[in-house]
Amino acid sequence: MAELVYRPVIGLARTLFKAWDLKIDCQGSENIPRSGGAVLVSNHISYLDFIFNGLAALPQKRLVRFMAKESVFRHKVSGPLMRGMKHIPVDRGQGEAAYEHALDSLRSGEVVGVFPEATISQSFTLKSFKSGAARLAQEAGVPLVPMALWGTQRLWTKGHPRNFGRSHTPVTIRVGEPVEAPRDQYAGAITRRLRERVQELLEAAQRAYPARPRGTEDTWWMPAHLGGTAPTVEQLRAAEAL
Repeated sequence: MAELVYRPVIGLARTLFKAWDLKIDCQGSENIPRSGGAVLVSNHISYLDFIFNGLAALPQKRLVRFMAKESVFRHKVSGPLMRGMKHIPVDRGQGEAAYEHALDSLRSGEVVGVFPEATISQSFTLKSFKSGAARLAQEAGVPLVPMALWGTQRLWTKGHPRNFGRSHTPVTIRVGEPVEAPRDQYAGAITRRLRERVQELLEAAQRAYPARPRGTEDTWWMPAHLGGTAPTVEQLRAAEAL
């Protein structure tokens, strides 16, 4: 089936990346299956994460159908693009339809992208994972492919202005070996194992990242445990309780 929207959008994204002079370091794309269904699972630190997740799948000639909140599909600009790229809208009040849509896509041999943290992590550390990705993989009989991104928060994230200039920003992507999801295993146990793998990949991406904060005002994108000034999980919870 012709991809009349997805492929031109990929071309546009690549043009923008060159214009911004991003330094993209992607390793492990070979772990994404060349054929058949798979659930691509990533951490979530930026509004642009799905673009870089999709970029990692291109060497395997795969297009990823991402699950994203339904409001994005109603936007006058992003809506037509999201629908044209056959992404999957998620109404958090009625998640069953999105689940069935994703399941059908997996069974037809598609790669489905999931952010099991559900929302952007403002601490830039891993939040708890929801079990939906594991349940999808179990029911469809497909593997889970863990991956991690680092540096995308410096381009556009929650609570900070966009940085779309010629920034030379490094973006590090690490894709891990598939995690099997046997039907006879508890989805919670698979989810814990999956989160551990994403955490390992995230730490590897952080170690490989070539940039460090430039001065005290540039520490916002680093988590507190790495010496940055991003809010901790505890601080975020306290703020939400006010």
